[in-house]
Amino acid sequence: MYEDTVKFIQKLYNTKEFIPLHKPRFIGNEKSYLNDAIDSTFVSSVGAYVDKFEKKFATYVGSRYAIATVNGTSALHIALILADVNRGDEVITQPLTFVATANAISYIGAKPVFVDVDIDTLGMSAKALNRFLELNCELVDNKCMNKVTHRQVKACVPMHTFGNPCRIDEIKTICKHWHITLVEDSAESLGSFLKDRHTGTFGKLGVFSFNGNKIITSGGGGVIVTDDEALAKVAKHLTTTAKVPHKFEYVHDDIGYNYRMPNLNAALLVAQLEKLNEFLEDKKELTFIYSEYFEKHNIKFVKSIKSSKSNCWLNAVIFRNIDERNNFLEYTNSNGIMTRPIWKMMNKLEMFKDAQCGDLSNSVWLEERVVNLPSSVRK
Repeated sequence: MYEDTVKFIQKLYNTKEFIPLHKPRFIGNEKSYLNDAIDSTFVSSVGAYVDKFEKKFATYVGSRYAIATVNGTSALHIALILADVNRGDEVITQPLTFVATANAISYIGAKPVFVDVDIDTLGMSAKALNRFLELNCELVDNKCMNKVTHRQVKACVPMHTFGNPCRIDEIKTICKHWHITLVEDSAESLGSFLKDRHTGTFGKLGVFSFNGNKIITSGGGGVIVTDDEALAKVAKHLTTTAKVPHKFEYVHDDIGYNYRMPNLNAALLVAQLEKLNEFLEDKKELTFIYSEYFEKHNIKFVKSIKSSKSNCWLNAVIFRNIDERNNFLEYTNSNGIMTRPIWKMMNKLEMFKDAQCGDLSNSVWLEERVVNLPSSVRK
Protein backbone atom coordinates (compact mmCIF):
# COMPACT_ATOMS: atom_id res chain seq x y z
CA MET A 1 0.00 0.00 0.00
CA TYR A 2 2.85 2.41 0.82
CA GLU A 3 4.39 2.05 -2.66
CA ASP A 4 0.97 2.66 -4.19
CA THR A 5 0.53 5.79 -2.04
CA VAL A 6 3.87 7.22 -3.16
CA LYS A 7 2.90 6.73 -6.81
CA PHE A 8 -0.53 8.20 -6.14
CA ILE A 9 0.89 11.39 -4.61
CA GLN A 10 3.50 11.69 -7.37
CA LYS A 11 0.68 11.53 -9.90
CA LEU A 12 -1.30 14.15 -7.98
CA TYR A 13 1.63 16.57 -8.19
CA ASN A 14 2.80 15.37 -11.60
CA THR A 15 6.39 14.85 -10.51
CA LYS A 16 8.81 12.23 -9.25
CA GLU A 17 10.96 14.89 -7.63
CA PHE A 18 10.79 15.64 -3.90
CA ILE A 19 7.28 16.70 -2.83
CA PRO A 20 7.24 18.99 0.25
CA LEU A 21 4.47 19.20 2.81
CA HIS A 22 3.27 22.68 1.85
CA LYS A 23 5.13 25.08 -0.41
CA PRO A 24 4.10 28.67 -1.19
CA ARG A 25 2.67 29.69 -4.56
CA PHE A 26 3.42 33.12 -6.02
CA ILE A 27 1.35 33.33 -9.19
CA GLY A 28 -0.22 36.78 -8.94
CA ASN A 29 0.93 40.36 -8.42
CA GLU A 30 3.62 39.60 -5.83
CA LYS A 31 6.61 40.85 -7.84
CA SER A 32 4.74 43.90 -9.11
CA TYR A 33 3.67 44.96 -5.63
CA LEU A 34 7.13 44.25 -4.19
CA ASN A 35 8.73 46.45 -6.83
CA ASP A 36 6.19 49.15 -6.08
CA ALA A 37 7.00 48.99 -2.36
CA ILE A 38 10.73 49.13 -3.10
CA ASP A 39 10.29 52.11 -5.42
CA SER A 40 8.30 53.90 -2.72
CA THR A 41 11.31 53.49 -0.36
CA PHE A 42 8.84 52.58 2.40
CA VAL A 43 10.05 49.04 3.01
CA SER A 44 9.84 48.77 6.80
CA SER A 45 6.93 49.18 9.22
CA VAL A 46 5.46 52.27 7.56
CA GLY A 47 3.92 51.98 4.11
CA ALA A 48 0.73 51.87 2.10
CA TYR A 49 0.65 48.09 1.74
CA VAL A 50 0.47 47.49 5.49
CA ASP A 51 -2.66 49.64 5.77
CA LYS A 52 -4.11 48.15 2.57
CA PHE A 53 -3.57 44.59 3.79
CA GLU A 54 -5.14 45.28 7.18
CA LYS A 55 -8.30 46.68 5.58
CA LYS A 56 -8.61 43.87 3.05
CA PHE A 57 -7.97 41.20 5.67
CA ALA A 58 -10.51 42.59 8.13
CA THR A 59 -13.11 42.66 5.36
CA TYR A 60 -12.35 39.09 4.34
CA VAL A 61 -12.72 37.54 7.79
CA GLY A 62 -15.54 39.84 8.89
CA SER A 63 -13.84 41.68 11.74
CA ARG A 64 -13.89 45.43 12.31
CA TYR A 65 -10.13 45.74 12.80
CA ALA A 66 -6.94 43.94 11.81
CA ILE A 67 -3.44 44.77 13.08
CA ALA A 68 -0.54 43.27 11.10
CA THR A 69 2.50 41.88 12.95
CA VAL A 70 5.82 40.27 12.10
CA ASN A 71 4.59 36.73 12.79
CA GLY A 72 1.75 34.75 14.35
CA THR A 73 3.57 34.24 17.65
CA SER A 74 3.96 37.98 18.18
CA ALA A 75 0.29 38.43 17.30
CA LEU A 76 -0.69 35.93 20.00
CA HIS A 77 1.70 37.50 22.50
CA ILE A 78 0.08 40.92 22.05
CA ALA A 79 -3.43 39.43 22.01
CA LEU A 80 -2.81 37.84 25.42
CA ILE A 81 -1.53 41.15 26.80
CA LEU A 82 -4.72 42.80 25.50
CA ALA A 83 -6.70 40.04 27.24
CA ASP A 84 -5.15 41.28 30.51
CA VAL A 85 -3.07 38.16 31.05
CA ASN A 86 -0.30 38.90 33.52
CA ARG A 87 2.59 37.08 35.16
CA GLY A 88 1.30 34.26 37.33
CA ASP A 89 -2.10 34.06 35.61
CA GLU A 90 -3.22 30.88 33.86
CA VAL A 91 -4.24 30.35 30.25
CA ILE A 92 -6.05 27.20 29.17
CA THR A 93 -5.00 25.75 25.82
CA GLN A 94 -4.60 22.36 24.14
CA PRO A 95 -1.59 20.02 24.28
CA LEU A 96 -1.72 19.17 20.56
CA THR A 97 -0.63 22.44 18.97
CA PHE A 98 2.45 24.09 17.53
CA VAL A 99 4.79 25.18 20.32
CA ALA A 100 4.22 28.88 19.55
CA THR A 101 0.84 28.70 21.29
CA ALA A 102 2.37 27.73 24.62
CA ASN A 103 5.46 29.91 24.07
CA ALA A 104 3.39 33.08 23.70
CA ILE A 105 1.67 32.34 27.01
CA SER A 106 5.07 31.89 28.64
CA TYR A 107 6.48 35.16 27.29
CA ILE A 108 4.17 36.97 29.71
CA GLY A 109 5.13 34.76 32.61
CA ALA A 110 1.69 33.13 32.62
CA LYS A 111 1.16 29.41 33.05
CA PRO A 112 -0.37 27.19 30.34
CA VAL A 113 -2.96 24.64 31.42
CA PHE A 114 -3.71 21.83 28.97
CA VAL A 115 -7.12 20.31 28.29
CA ASP A 116 -7.95 17.58 25.80
CA VAL A 117 -8.94 17.79 22.14
CA ASP A 118 -11.78 16.15 20.23
CA ILE A 119 -10.96 13.15 18.05
CA ASP A 120 -12.88 14.49 15.06
CA THR A 121 -11.69 18.14 15.00
CA LEU A 122 -8.23 17.58 16.56
CA GLY A 123 -8.90 20.92 18.28
CA MET A 124 -9.85 21.82 21.84
CA SER A 125 -12.77 19.84 23.20
CA ALA A 126 -15.58 21.93 24.65
CA LYS A 127 -16.58 18.97 26.84
CA ALA A 128 -13.03 18.57 28.15
CA LEU A 129 -12.81 22.29 28.86
CA ASN A 130 -16.08 22.31 30.77
CA ARG A 131 -15.11 19.17 32.70
CA PHE A 132 -11.78 20.67 33.74
CA LEU A 133 -13.38 23.90 34.92
CA GLU A 134 -16.12 22.11 36.86
CA LEU A 135 -13.60 19.88 38.63
CA ASN A 136 -10.83 22.39 39.30
CA CYS A 137 -12.20 25.92 39.31
CA GLU A 138 -14.69 28.19 41.01
CA LEU A 139 -16.04 31.68 40.40
CA VAL A 140 -14.97 34.19 43.06
CA ASP A 141 -16.11 37.79 42.54
CA ASN A 142 -16.61 37.03 38.83
CA LYS A 143 -13.08 35.68 38.54
CA CYS A 144 -12.29 32.12 37.52
CA MET A 145 -10.01 30.81 40.24
CA ASN A 146 -8.14 27.52 40.04
CA LYS A 147 -8.76 25.71 43.36
CA VAL A 148 -5.64 23.58 42.88
CA THR A 149 -3.08 26.26 42.04
CA HIS A 150 -4.91 29.27 43.54
CA ARG A 151 -4.23 31.25 40.37
CA GLN A 152 -6.72 33.11 38.21
CA VAL A 153 -7.60 31.61 34.83
CA LYS A 154 -7.58 34.69 32.61
CA ALA A 155 -7.85 33.36 29.07
CA CYS A 156 -8.55 30.35 26.90
CA VAL A 157 -6.67 29.74 23.62
CA PRO A 158 -8.16 27.00 21.43
CA MET A 159 -6.44 26.27 18.11
CA HIS A 160 -8.11 25.28 14.82
CA THR A 161 -5.87 22.35 13.94
CA PHE A 162 -4.73 22.06 10.31
CA GLY A 163 -7.49 24.53 9.36
CA ASN A 164 -10.35 22.38 10.69
CA PRO A 165 -12.61 24.48 12.94
CA CYS A 166 -13.01 23.22 16.49
CA ARG A 167 -16.34 23.64 18.32
CA ILE A 168 -15.49 27.24 18.99
CA ASP A 169 -19.11 28.34 19.48
CA GLU A 170 -19.49 25.92 22.40
CA ILE A 171 -16.13 26.97 23.82
CA LYS A 172 -17.21 30.61 23.63
CA THR A 173 -20.34 29.87 25.69
CA ILE A 174 -18.27 28.08 28.35
CA CYS A 175 -15.72 30.91 28.53
CA LYS A 176 -18.48 33.48 28.93
CA HIS A 177 -19.98 31.55 31.85
CA TRP A 178 -16.60 31.30 33.59
CA HIS A 179 -15.55 34.91 32.87
CA ILE A 180 -12.57 33.76 30.81
CA THR A 181 -11.41 35.81 27.81
CA LEU A 182 -11.47 33.81 24.57
CA VAL A 183 -8.46 34.31 22.29
CA GLU A 184 -8.54 32.23 19.12
CA ASP A 185 -5.36 30.78 17.69
CA SER A 186 -6.43 30.74 14.05
CA ALA A 187 -2.86 30.57 12.75
CA GLU A 188 -3.76 27.72 10.40
CA SER A 189 -7.36 28.48 9.55
CA LEU A 190 -7.57 31.42 7.16
CA GLY A 191 -10.55 30.62 4.94
CA SER A 192 -12.23 28.32 7.49
CA PHE A 193 -15.75 28.87 8.78
CA LEU A 194 -18.07 27.49 11.44
CA LYS A 195 -21.76 28.11 10.80
CA ASP A 196 -20.92 30.76 8.18
CA ARG A 197 -18.72 32.69 10.60
CA HIS A 198 -14.99 32.93 9.99
CA THR A 199 -12.64 31.42 12.55
CA GLY A 200 -10.81 34.01 14.61
CA THR A 201 -13.92 36.16 15.02
CA PHE A 202 -15.67 34.20 17.79
CA GLY A 203 -13.32 35.37 20.52
CA LYS A 204 -12.57 38.82 21.84
CA LEU A 205 -9.36 38.55 19.84
CA GLY A 206 -8.15 36.22 17.11
CA VAL A 207 -4.72 35.72 15.54
CA PHE A 208 -3.52 34.37 12.19
CA SER A 209 -0.11 33.39 10.79
CA PHE A 210 1.47 33.93 7.36
CA ASN A 211 4.57 31.80 7.83
CA GLY A 212 6.12 30.30 4.71
CA ASN A 213 4.09 27.10 4.99
CA LYS A 214 0.68 28.77 5.45
CA ILE A 215 -2.09 28.99 2.86
CA ILE A 216 -1.01 32.54 2.02
CA THR A 217 2.38 33.81 3.08
CA SER A 218 4.69 36.77 3.27
CA GLY A 219 7.62 34.64 4.42
CA GLY A 220 6.65 35.58 7.96
CA GLY A 221 3.83 37.71 9.24
CA GLY A 222 0.79 37.56 11.48
CA VAL A 223 -2.31 39.55 12.28
CA ILE A 224 -4.59 40.29 15.24
CA VAL A 225 -8.31 40.72 14.57
CA THR A 226 -10.92 42.21 16.90
CA ASP A 227 -14.19 44.12 16.86
CA ASP A 228 -13.10 46.22 19.84
CA GLU A 229 -11.88 49.65 18.71
CA ALA A 230 -10.06 50.40 21.97
CA LEU A 231 -8.18 47.08 21.86
CA ALA A 232 -7.28 47.64 18.21
CA LYS A 233 -5.75 51.02 19.03
CA VAL A 234 -3.71 49.57 21.88
CA ALA A 235 -2.59 46.69 19.66
CA LYS A 236 -1.33 49.13 17.02
CA HIS A 237 0.39 51.19 19.72
CA LEU A 238 2.13 48.26 21.44
CA THR A 239 3.30 46.70 18.17
CA THR A 240 4.94 49.98 17.11
CA THR A 241 7.17 50.28 20.22
CA ALA A 242 4.48 52.27 22.10
CA LYS A 243 5.69 55.44 20.42
CA VAL A 244 3.58 58.54 20.99
CA PRO A 245 2.82 60.20 17.62
CA HIS A 246 4.97 63.30 17.09
CA LYS A 247 6.57 65.02 14.13
CA PHE A 248 10.13 64.46 15.34
CA GLU A 249 10.40 63.49 19.03
CA TYR A 250 10.86 59.95 20.33
CA VAL A 251 8.53 59.52 23.29
CA HIS A 252 7.32 56.10 24.39
CA ASP A 253 4.67 55.73 27.09
CA ASP A 254 4.74 51.97 27.68
CA ILE A 255 6.93 48.91 27.22
CA GLY A 256 6.27 48.34 23.54
CA TYR A 257 7.33 45.78 20.96
CA ASN A 258 8.90 46.10 17.53
CA TYR A 259 6.23 43.79 16.09
CA ARG A 260 4.84 45.84 13.20
CA MET A 261 4.75 44.03 9.84
CA PRO A 262 7.15 45.55 7.27
CA ASN A 263 5.67 47.05 4.12
CA LEU A 264 7.57 44.56 1.93
CA ASN A 265 5.86 41.62 3.64
CA ALA A 266 2.50 43.34 3.40
CA ALA A 267 2.98 43.87 -0.35
CA LEU A 268 3.36 40.11 -0.74
CA LEU A 269 0.27 39.47 1.35
CA VAL A 270 -1.95 41.87 -0.60
CA ALA A 271 -1.10 39.89 -3.73
CA GLN A 272 -1.52 36.54 -1.96
CA LEU A 273 -4.91 37.57 -0.57
CA GLU A 274 -6.07 38.26 -4.13
CA LYS A 275 -5.42 34.57 -4.93
CA LEU A 276 -6.81 33.09 -1.71
CA ASN A 277 -10.14 31.92 -3.12
CA GLU A 278 -8.36 30.17 -6.00
CA PHE A 279 -6.04 28.46 -3.53
CA LEU A 280 -9.01 27.34 -1.43
CA GLU A 281 -10.78 25.79 -4.41
CA ASP A 282 -7.67 23.87 -5.45
CA LYS A 283 -7.11 22.59 -1.92
CA LYS A 284 -10.76 21.57 -1.58
CA GLU A 285 -10.41 19.42 -4.70
CA LEU A 286 -7.18 17.89 -3.40
CA THR A 287 -8.83 17.01 -0.09
CA PHE A 288 -11.69 15.26 -1.88
CA ILE A 289 -9.25 13.18 -3.96
CA TYR A 290 -7.25 12.24 -0.87
CA SER A 291 -10.35 11.29 1.12
CA GLU A 292 -11.58 8.92 -1.60
CA TYR A 293 -8.18 7.27 -1.89
CA PHE A 294 -7.56 6.65 1.81
CA GLU A 295 -11.11 5.58 2.58
CA LYS A 296 -10.75 3.00 -0.21
CA HIS A 297 -7.72 1.69 1.69
CA ASN A 298 -9.58 1.70 5.03
CA ILE A 299 -7.42 4.45 6.52
CA LYS A 300 -9.28 7.16 8.42
CA PHE A 301 -9.07 10.54 6.72
CA VAL A 302 -9.57 13.68 8.82
CA LYS A 303 -12.60 15.70 7.68
CA SER A 304 -14.13 18.88 9.03
CA ILE A 305 -17.25 18.55 11.17
CA LYS A 306 -20.77 19.32 9.98
CA SER A 307 -21.74 22.99 9.87
CA SER A 308 -18.09 23.90 9.27
CA LYS A 309 -15.95 24.58 6.20
CA SER A 310 -12.23 23.91 6.39
CA ASN A 311 -9.57 25.66 4.34
CA CYS A 312 -7.99 22.19 3.93
CA TRP A 313 -4.59 23.62 4.85
CA LEU A 314 -2.91 20.35 5.82
CA ASN A 315 -4.57 17.03 5.02
CA ALA A 316 -4.21 14.30 7.64
CA VAL A 317 -4.87 10.61 8.13
CA ILE A 318 -5.19 8.57 11.33
CA PHE A 319 -3.52 5.16 11.41
CA ARG A 320 -4.65 2.26 13.56
CA ASN A 321 -1.54 2.27 15.74
CA ILE A 322 1.89 3.84 16.16
CA ASP A 323 3.70 1.07 14.27
CA GLU A 324 1.60 1.61 11.13
CA ARG A 325 2.17 5.35 11.47
CA ASN A 326 5.93 4.97 11.80
CA ASN A 327 6.16 2.56 8.87
CA PHE A 328 4.23 4.99 6.66
CA LEU A 329 6.40 7.94 7.74
CA GLU A 330 9.61 6.04 7.11
CA TYR A 331 8.58 4.75 3.68
CA THR A 332 7.15 8.00 2.31
CA ASN A 333 9.99 10.21 3.53
CA SER A 334 12.56 7.73 2.20
CA ASN A 335 10.90 7.94 -1.21
CA GLY A 336 10.70 11.67 -1.72
CA ILE A 337 7.27 12.31 -0.21
CA MET A 338 7.35 14.60 2.81
CA THR A 339 4.93 13.47 5.51
CA ARG A 340 5.09 14.29 9.21
CA PRO A 341 3.53 13.21 12.49
CA ILE A 342 1.37 15.58 14.49
CA TRP A 343 3.26 17.63 17.08
CA LYS A 344 4.68 16.15 20.26
CA MET A 345 2.27 17.04 23.06
CA MET A 346 3.18 20.28 24.80
CA ASN A 347 3.05 18.77 28.30
CA LYS A 348 5.74 16.27 27.24
CA LEU A 349 8.19 19.04 26.39
CA GLU A 350 10.74 19.84 29.09
CA MET A 351 9.61 23.43 29.63
CA PHE A 352 5.94 22.50 30.10
CA LYS A 353 6.26 19.13 31.84
CA ASP A 354 5.01 20.53 35.17
CA ALA A 355 1.91 22.20 33.69
CA GLN A 356 -1.49 21.27 35.07
CA CYS A 357 -3.43 19.01 32.71
CA GLY A 358 -6.89 17.56 32.42
CA ASP A 359 -7.54 14.05 31.13
CA LEU A 360 -5.63 14.03 27.81
CA SER A 361 -6.66 10.60 26.55
CA ASN A 362 -7.71 11.78 23.08
CA SER A 363 -4.52 13.77 22.61
CA VAL A 364 -2.36 10.78 23.55
CA TRP A 365 -4.30 8.56 21.13
CA LEU A 366 -3.98 11.05 18.27
CA GLU A 367 -0.32 11.81 18.92
CA GLU A 368 0.49 8.18 18.14
CA ARG A 369 -1.55 7.97 14.94
CA VAL A 370 -1.89 11.25 12.99
CA VAL A 371 0.17 11.93 9.86
CA ASN A 372 0.07 15.00 7.60
CA LEU A 373 0.20 14.62 3.82
CA PRO A 374 1.58 16.93 1.11
CA SER A 375 -1.05 19.63 0.72
CA SER A 376 0.43 22.34 -1.52
CA VAL A 377 -1.71 24.18 -4.05
CA ARG A 378 -1.12 22.35 -7.36
CA LYS A 379 -2.05 25.05 -9.91
